[in-house]
Amino acid sequence: MNQNIRVRFAPSPTGPLHIGGLRTALFNYLFARKHGGTFIMRIEDTDQTRFVPGAEDYIVESLEWCGLIPDEGPRQGGGFGPYRQSERKNLYEEYAMELILKGYAYYAFDTPEELENLRKKQEAKGETFVYDASVRESLKNSLTMDEQAVEKSIVSGTPYVIRFKFESNQVIEMQDLVRGELSVNSSTLDDKILFKSDGMPTYHLANVVDDNLMAISHVIRGEEWLPSLPLHVSLYRAFGWEHLMPQFAHLPLILKPTGKGKLSKRDGEKGGFPVFPLDWKDPESGEISPGYREEGYQSDACINMLALLGWNPGTEQELFTLEELIFEFQLEKVGKSGSRFDPEKAKWFNHQHLQMMPDGDMIAAFYKALKLNGVNCDKCQIETLIPIIKPRINFIHEVWDQSWFFFQAPSSFDPGVIKKRWREDTPDQMSLLVEAIQDCEPFTIESIESGVKGLIVEKQWGMGTIMNAWRLLLVGAARGPGLFELAAFLGKAEVINRMKTGIEQINR
Repeated sequence: MNQNIRVRFAPSPTGPLHIGGLRTALFNYLFARKHGGTFIMRIEDTDQTRFVPGAEDYIVESLEWCGLIPDEGPRQGGGFGPYRQSERKNLYEEYAMELILKGYAYYAFDTPEELENLRKKQEAKGETFVYDASVRESLKNSLTMDEQAVEKSIVSGTPYVIRFKFESNQVIEMQDLVRGELSVNSSTLDDKILFKSDGMPTYHLANVVDDNLMAISHVIRGEEWLPSLPLHVSLYRAFGWEHLMPQFAHLPLILKPTGKGKLSKRDGEKGGFPVFPLDWKDPESGEISPGYREEGYQSDACINMLALLGWNPGTEQELFTLEELIFEFQLEKVGKSGSRFDPEKAKWFNHQHLQMMPDGDMIAAFYKALKLNGVNCDKCQIETLIPIIKPRINFIHEVWDQSWFFFQAPSSFDPGVIKKRWREDTPDQMSLLVEAIQDCEPFTIESIESGVKGLIVEKQWGMGTIMNAWRLLLVGAARGPGLFELAAFLGKAEVINRMKTGIEQINR
């Protein structure tokens, strides 16, 4: 690929960034890095009525958390700025005027009330009103008004919009890197609004103009924009920019866990999983929607999970670092059909990436968890525990839940386990086990295992019976890591003390 690769992630600051939007940013980033190109962020804030305070900062922070840092953007600057459309609004009117002069667009003066009445009349007939070639010649626009009337309306401040003029019954041919060759008949399209009398362009005009001015080579965006492709391609052709038109790639939807319909915030609320990268606090209601970061997910796990929603490397490999994703990524391997989101698979990815986490990072997280629970522990002890605890956790915040019994004796004993595992002869068996443990020297994993198993063989006891009762005394429940590792960490005196205390409490 010899051309200068320039891609953009162009979110609107209308609320929190959905993980579908984050995946779009990721695929743009991977494509740019794969081909030595430029990754741009452009804030598309032309619709000021939907602007949400704090949304832009949220988007920036989300990308930073995932390591997807733009080369150009509102914060980074660059040679193609400004990178907020609201700061570029003086650019767009001349392009709208150019389309009118060329005959590809026209002024429309229909009021919202007039259009609403037309919609209602069509609905009464069981039809849908569409502002297109079939009706525009009967409406209030510069195609039906003389030049003086148009000029007078504009000068007098009559509200208007500028609409694109689709010729009827024309076949619009398009190419998509994911979906191949596409074609649409223009008679199925409405004359979209490009520019409003308040001086602001709509998404369609601003998007195409900015992509051209920023020399965007590839537009990689969500499937929801596929219906806009005929208009955008037509705009490039109308401006005479067809030779500069970017290549398009429309990414498949991320589907609900059921596989039916697009994944939504409500699905996350119902299923108890996040659909946003970070916690989002609604500025009006104060409602907090959970994010992957605050729920304990590693950013690299989140990226790995999202990459495989719609992209298939063509191998059995599932675990990737960001660098590996860059090396392997190809747009040709993006699928057409939607990808079902699996919350349990997301947890699996996090577990796997925790196992890949350097022990130094895990030690820091472990130390923080212990400190929060009032436990002082030296680095050597934590280093001993890492290989024991690491395989048992899906999230860093589970460290304490999976390790507290290394630092605190149980204060109670699970009644269900007592009923199932504690028999009439168990106290005597545990007392003999205390004596065997007393004789273990040195008190290492190997000597403890040898002493305990030797007693079990000598007495011809069932291994499961003894080990389950012993676990109950040391942990208070049927859980925890290997008992020989736990006992060696606790030390002989603590093990014996826990056993004697437990026997006494259970037998009360």
